Amino acid sequence: MKLSEVQNIEVTTKVGSKLNLPEKVDVEFSNGVTADMDVQWSTLSEDELKTPGTYTVEGEIQHQYYSNPLIEQRADPYMYKHTDGYYYFTGSYPEYDRIVLRRSKTIEGLSSAPETVVWERHESGIMSEHIWAPELHYIDGKWYIHFAAGDRDDVWAIRPYVLETDAENPLEGSWVEKGQINISFQSFSLDATTFAHNGKRFLVWAQKVENESISNLYIAEMSNPWTLKGEPVLLSTPEYEWEQAGFYVNEGPAMLHRNGRVFIAYSGGATDDRYSMGLLTASEDSDLLDPNSWTKNVDPVFVSSEETSEYGPGHNSFTVAEDGTTDLLVYHARPYKEIEGNSLYDHNRHARIQRLFWKKDGTPYFGIPGQKIDTTGVKAIATIHVVAE
Repeated sequence: MKLSEVQNIEVTTKVGSKLNLPEKVDVEFSNGVTADMDVQWSTLSEDELKTPGTYTVEGEIQHQYYSNPLIEQRADPYMYKHTDGYYYFTGSYPEYDRIVLRRSKTIEGLSSAPETVVWERHESGIMSEHIWAPELHYIDGKWYIHFAAGDRDDVWAIRPYVLETDAENPLEGSWVEKGQINISFQSFSLDATTFAHNGKRFLVWAQKVENESISNLYIAEMSNPWTLKGEPVLLSTPEYEWEQAGFYVNEGPAMLHRNGRVFIAYSGGATDDRYSMGLLTASEDSDLLDPNSWTKNVDPVFVSSEETSEYGPGHNSFTVAEDGTTDLLVYHARPYKEIEGNSLYDHNRHARIQRLFWKKDGTPYFGIPGQKIDTTGVKAIATIHVVAE
């Protein structure tokens, strides 16, 4: 993305006073996307600050890049910044046989943070195969992990399950199995996510239509973190060509509440280079259980990139940067297109993270996976008026 315009700053300060310039400035990119970005200012000399006059300084626009990949072989990445100041991370383990957590005070620190196995699959029966897509949530003073799992006697009998602990640190907790979420019809179901909005708790999940190879997204209200209240409502079905690439799939929902709207990003298509992300949008004041409250983008919002060699980006989560305000997109993608055998067992879907930008209309701009910011030839300018006391 090419930077095209930068906000110029004008500041008045008294002789001998400390000069305070903003840490961020507003910028605009050539595609019309706007953002506030960090700036590193050059400095005025002590003599200039002691002499009345008008001076100018330049600022270099700074963009935070993270290690790419951030964590290898962690598909379906889920990252959460808690009130204790830690970032918590989980994702699908390559062998699909356990749930692991790691935490760090910084996002970059998650790369080398030790992993703790908090739960392992059963030897037989339910929750014994295909332990997929865990998510860590903090609800009413307790930690919960929502995940999907199959049965060794029927490995594709994937259903959503929940774990609970009341430990302060979830990596040290004793986890209790709360059982299967009470979805009203039984079929292949995975990728459940939960969120609270306007005093209600919701679950959004992917589930195949009975006796058909179509994976839809459903939404329902919850009475507690492991129990649905009321019947599920069809939220989205794979109706567009990109959602039907290889398989008819909507899955991997992730919610973000910004700018008076509720956004749900989701993934569609086969889990190879055709895997892409779409977007659903509702007004924050609407009834989220009313299908008419939602609009759906016709085109995908995040797709494979030949430019950056990131393929099949998807199954995302959202978090914020260390400043507490900058939105970040967490997703997985492979570094190559060609896959031998079943793509589900190619474990090089790596966890990655980059900034989520916003359009002028208040909707998110995902850009491309592995996106770079071009600041060539554009600087911030601060005009400084030093006045006598």
